[in-house]
Amino acid sequence: MGVPPTGEPQAELWLGAHPRAPSVLRRSGTNRPLNQVIANDPIGELGEDAAQTFGGELPFLLKILAVDQPLSLQTHPTLSQAQAGFDSEDEQGIPLDAEHRSYRDRNHKPELICALEPFTALCGLRPPDSAAALLDSLEVDALDPAISFLQAGEIAPALRWLLEQTPESGTEIAQQVAAACSKPGPYPDERHWGVRIGEQHPGDIGVAIALMLNLVRLEPGQALFLGAGNLHVYLRGAVVEIMANSDNVLRGGLTVKHVDVPALLDAVNCRPHDVLVQAPTGPCFTFEAPVPDFSLTRVELDGSQRFAPSGPEIVLCASGSVKVAGHKITGGGAVWVPAGAGALEMAGNGLVFRAATGG
Repeated sequence: MGVPPTGEPQAELWLGAHPRAPSVLRRSGTNRPLNQVIANDPIGELGEDAAQTFGGELPFLLKILAVDQPLSLQTHPTLSQAQAGFDSEDEQGIPLDAEHRSYRDRNHKPELICALEPFTALCGLRPPDSAAALLDSLEVDALDPAISFLQAGEIAPALRWLLEQTPESGTEIAQQVAAACSKPGPYPDERHWGVRIGEQHPGDIGVAIALMLNLVRLEPGQALFLGAGNLHVYLRGAVVEIMANSDNVLRGGLTVKHVDVPALLDAVNCRPHDVLVQAPTGPCFTFEAPVPDFSLTRVELDGSQRFAPSGPEIVLCASGSVKVAGHKITGGGAVWVPAGAGALEMAGNGLVFRAATGG
């Protein structure tokens, strides 16, 4: 972003209209929160179709996410799970900003990440035989019940058994797993991250669960879509991330934030996940995202390009310098494009992302 570092961690840059951290829109010389601008004229800002479909709210949230150390073991709910969970916590009288609240809104949170630099993640559960072989290679006898479930093809009971350990037994298993990962053996990359996670979160049973997930490396430009229920841990690197307009995160460990094991077990998808890495095939490429809430187009801009948005967009400059609809932006800068803006021009040299509603 070209600003001096503060010495404090800066992990996320949010761009959107989520009420917890709306972007500020400068228009006609004044600054106003984007969510208020949209609320005052939802059809003018979003277009009639998007305003009706998404209840007058911008349906996506765009982020730059910078990961320097492994993030929490987490998943996100479906739309129906989010609505039920939010209503339940409301009925219990849990304040919306309470640290122990799991559901911050009534929306689902599918997401897509596109790497800005080499990015490493644990994403989706491995096939049970693969997970069993990896855990078995550690030679930690305390894992035998989980391994037995996996060898029988049963992922959900193995996951539940690990997550529902008592604090004492969970700590003991986690310490043994982290120690085993430090020894030479098969799965060296997974063992490396097991050591890293164990050092950051000593005694957290999440280190064993992390080893049940697929280890994925994205090269710059490559992308990954994560649907509801996908259990994941982001490990290291920087990405552009787009998601439904939600802050619902269900955590199972590897964090100092609120952990809600029952909610995570209700929401997690325990089917093995094929990791489908998408790679751009040209300088302008729209990634596949099978949801109506958002789409993401990556543009390697060198010169000028005209585009005609069919709905609201946020145009983000990730690097370089570009001019969008007459507004000059550099790394981290973004332009809000309301629906009905007509044909516009982007010009300059840089890496640009266009965030829009889905098709």
